[in-house]
Amino acid sequence: MKHIIFGGDGFLGTELTKKLTAKGETVVICDLKKTAASGIYDSDLVTYIEMDVTDKAAFSKVDIQPDDVPYHFAARLLVPILPRKERKDYFWTALYDGTKNVLEFLEANNVNRMIYYTTDMVYGHTVHHPRLEDHPREPLGPYGDAKLQTEYLCEEYRRKGFNITIFRPRLIIGPGRLGILEKLFKLIDANLPVPTIGSGNNYYQFISVSDCANAVICAVEKGIPNEAYNLGSLNPPTVNALLKGLINRADSKSFLLPTPAFLVKFVLDMLDRIGMPIMDPEQYLIADETCVLDVSKGERDLGWVPQDTDEAMLIAAYDSYRATK
Repeated sequence: MKHIIFGGDGFLGTELTKKLTAKGETVVICDLKKTAASGIYDSDLVTYIEMDVTDKAAFSKVDIQPDDVPYHFAARLLVPILPRKERKDYFWTALYDGTKNVLEFLEANNVNRMIYYTTDMVYGHTVHHPRLEDHPREPLGPYGDAKLQTEYLCEEYRRKGFNITIFRPRLIIGPGRLGILEKLFKLIDANLPVPTIGSGNNYYQFISVSDCANAVICAVEKGIPNEAYNLGSLNPPTVNALLKGLINRADSKSFLLPTPAFLVKFVLDMLDRIGMPIMDPEQYLIADETCVLDVSKGERDLGWVPQDTDEAMLIAAYDSYRATK
């Protein structure tokens, strides 16, 4: 048995590969790129295949057997932010078409199971707090919508007899990954005010890449349940508490600057419409909401419990950012 990770050169795939090879498992990385600096390719247990999941012909390079474990992490992210008119096709091609190709490839090779990562952005605005896995799914933009459509696609394959475990994580962070956090870190390093959209009294939740990889391993050990699972931290703090802790850790003179949420969202929307986006709407439209995922189902079904706190995750990401400067 081997582990085949589509999109395996990315943040999560790299972390999972490290954990799997530490257990003596064989891993095949299928990705557009090969990041030698990650160190995962130094292991004799790891094989790399250059391929794009949006290219059906590329799957002919992959030797897969019915007892292999496939993981689908290949995706496009919200960062960098594209012009509004380009987003739908950009995300649909990579997320929906790519997922469809993966599932068709598995079906053609008599592999009827998969671990798949979507996003908590399939939920949209918070309707029920905390968000359980049966929370309404009403995404706010093309990224979340494309991910939701892939979930529907997975549900179709489940009816064909597939076992597909779906994970919906909050923002995945850890050393080496910045994304939208880079703007925050730059403000703090420059001792500038740090604006919050709204009062900052809403609760904010991350999930560490290590905890994400551990959840995957737990799902495989449990036979890849036909379920969806939220992934997030336990006991997340408010935005204000989280940011104040980081400012203190950085020994910065920055301070928090609350802003009227409705006004900021209006300005950000106008900038987006004229082709000068600062944040993606799927990010700022919920920035003043409490978007906390209930993760108790993962503990009940998989025996998975997140280990990393939001405060520790943010500080680790900041320390990694500083180390590269």
